[in-house]
Amino acid sequence: MQITKRVKVPTGDILVVDGDHGQLELLSIGDYGKEVNLKCDAMSLDRVPSPVRHTALIPLEEKWVITISTQYGCSMGCKFCDVPKVGPGKNATKADLVNQVLTGLSLHPEVEHTNRLNIHFARMGEPSWNTDVLAATRWLSSTLTHKIHPVVSTMMPAHNTKLGVFLLGWMHIKNNVLGGEAGLQLSINSTDEAARLDMFNGNAAGLDEIGRIMSRMPHPKGRKITLNFAVAGWEIDPSVLLRYFDPEDYIIKLTPMHKTEGAISNGIHTEGDYTTYHPYQAIEESLIGAGYDVLVFIASEEEDLGRITCGNALLSGTMPECDHSVLVPGNATEQ
Repeated sequence: MQITKRVKVPTGDILVVDGDHGQLELLSIGDYGKEVNLKCDAMSLDRVPSPVRHTALIPLEEKWVITISTQYGCSMGCKFCDVPKVGPGKNATKADLVNQVLTGLSLHPEVEHTNRLNIHFARMGEPSWNTDVLAATRWLSSTLTHKIHPVVSTMMPAHNTKLGVFLLGWMHIKNNVLGGEAGLQLSINSTDEAARLDMFNGNAAGLDEIGRIMSRMPHPKGRKITLNFAVAGWEIDPSVLLRYFDPEDYIIKLTPMHKTEGAISNGIHTEGDYTTYHPYQAIEESLIGAGYDVLVFIASEEEDLGRITCGNALLSGTMPECDHSVLVPGNATEQ
């Protein structure tokens, strides 16, 4: 797989590569460590985090994050995301999916093994439209020597008649193939259906439909299923969530609304200083009071302005707004 652009940012690399049907984008990045930017009482991370500032990353041998595109562009049209600017969602091939991971790994041949290789299907596209995600994950799990932890993040598209089949396939991989070492994240963002209809451009299923689909899923092994909420002033009502999502099977994740061009132009943002605990505290307390485990993820400014967070894509025409460098492209390993 040919790398056509490599941009180094404070936490790693953003790559633009040639896929089977055009250009794709992926991340190969490090991590600060959960003690820096996470709060989760259920994981014994119960201290109030200090403002998250860029700091040294933990070794890639401990944790390595590769985030890949499942589609060329995206058709969901979410108002806080820049990826729809790239074009309509056209599925990446199985070879595209596998080779993106191998390309990310090829940047650091000196790292022969990592204890946790997070593979996020979350750069460009809605993964539930692409059943090759399942086949590629099986190939990677049976081939790589790294200990993988793949994660599917889905907006639960309203018009995908095979959404339940895809999710059952993913839960089988999570529970039975990987023994719990995989994640499923549902992007919910609000319990207000009018707000959800607007932010997702009418393309995400309603909570009643999501609840109906998820009621057919097996109980998760390992990490609970994640309900993701980008905090941006939208209603998050625990009593509504309890109608559909059992705290025994679901964990709530609170994140900042990342500063994409789409979010800024549509006036969607996290109040106050999103690198501190304050914007998330009251919501976290109400959810814990309802019986949910809650994980608060706080991004540093360098992560956000470095364009490595959700909703970004260099292919949409943006570039990092923090210190970065563009390196000479080269060839990467192919399957």
